[in-house]
Amino acid sequence: MRPALALPILVALAAAGSALAAAPPPLPLVAPPAIEARTGDSIAVLRTPGPDAILIRAGTFLMGSNEREIAHALALCRREPRRDDCTEEMFAVEYAPHEVGLSSFWIDRTEVTVARYQQCVAAGHCATPPGGAERPAPLDFPITMVSWSEAATFCAWAGERLPTEAEWERAARGLTGRVYPWGNVYNPFLSNHGRFGNYELDGSDGFLEIAPVGSFPDGRTPDGIEDLAGNVEEWVSDWFAPELGKATVVNPHGPDAGDERVVRGGGYGSPRPFLRGAARLHAPPWARRSWIGFRCARDG
Repeated sequence: MRPALALPILVALAAAGSALAAAPPPLPLVAPPAIEARTGDSIAVLRTPGPDAILIRAGTFLMGSNEREIAHALALCRREPRRDDCTEEMFAVEYAPHEVGLSSFWIDRTEVTVARYQQCVAAGHCATPPGGAERPAPLDFPITMVSWSEAATFCAWAGERLPTEAEWERAARGLTGRVYPWGNVYNPFLSNHGRFGNYELDGSDGFLEIAPVGSFPDGRTPDGIEDLAGNVEEWVSDWFAPELGKATVVNPHGPDAGDERVVRGGGYGSPRPFLRGAARLHAPPWARRSWIGFRCARDG
């Protein structure tokens, strides 16, 4: 009786084995996408990249600084190593506060990168910046060593333009007039900055000099615009004037002529008072600097 019982069992086991061999292997377990990952002693927060450009809706905001805000900027400067060299005249160019009405516009989320600029060079519309062929920067770095006209040429090739000074400040300060792009409280870890001292570079933010665009996501504006404080200063379209004026204006474009163009945002060597959204700098339009780049804008 035992051999007769064993035969069906063997047949059943063989059939089961065939079925197992024909079945596809089980799918591996996949972990859910990480929201944050620990690296060393800190936590690296992983975020999806934002859009290439951000739409700023039409509206009115208060551009410039009043006496109290200029005094605050001076107080910030006097916390720096070269505090004795700080003067009120350094910030008087931000005066006077006045209402500005702007139509809707788009502004680049980040500064124009080396990779984007090289596309214009390859198309024959842009010139290679000096030193760019011998020592090309990483593709995700902001392009620098470009004059004002070269920045304007790139934006035109891309179907855009340089932002006006008013548009730039609206993007950085919002409708509430915040002090920094991220808010009203200074945080040394939210931008690639420097200091006002005999040695201007400061690596405490993680970068001694230039950094890849978007390296400080917590320093974004509430609209999602990155690097409006630090990393590289940015050309805007306006000629520089030592005062902003007082009258309410709509879609201003600055003076009709001048000797220098406005530069905004501060760079990797800039201390905290020049990272404020109201801070104004200027440079000759022919200047090429390793700390000056740009971003583009277009009408909304």
